[in-house]
Amino acid sequence: MKDFLTWLIKAIVDNPEKVTVSETEENGQIILKLSVAAEDMGKVIGKGGKIIKSIRHLARVRGAKEEKRVNVVLLEQ
Repeated sequence: MKDFLTWLIKAIVDNPEKVTVSETEENGQIILKLSVAAEDMGKVIGKGGKIIKSIRHLARVRGAKEEKRVNVVLLEQ
């Protein structure tokens, strides 16, 4: 799951070398914490939050295939 999210985010941002994703599991749920360069935050969030909502949806769909609940958290710089 971490590799999928990393690949997806690196395709969107201008500074792929600054993308970090950490994965933890709490209460049977996978939590993916995403960090990007400050100048790429707008690209990841998108207008009205559409991009981050889509990213979260894709992660949940991918998690459902593995019968896991997934939550994506975007960390602020």
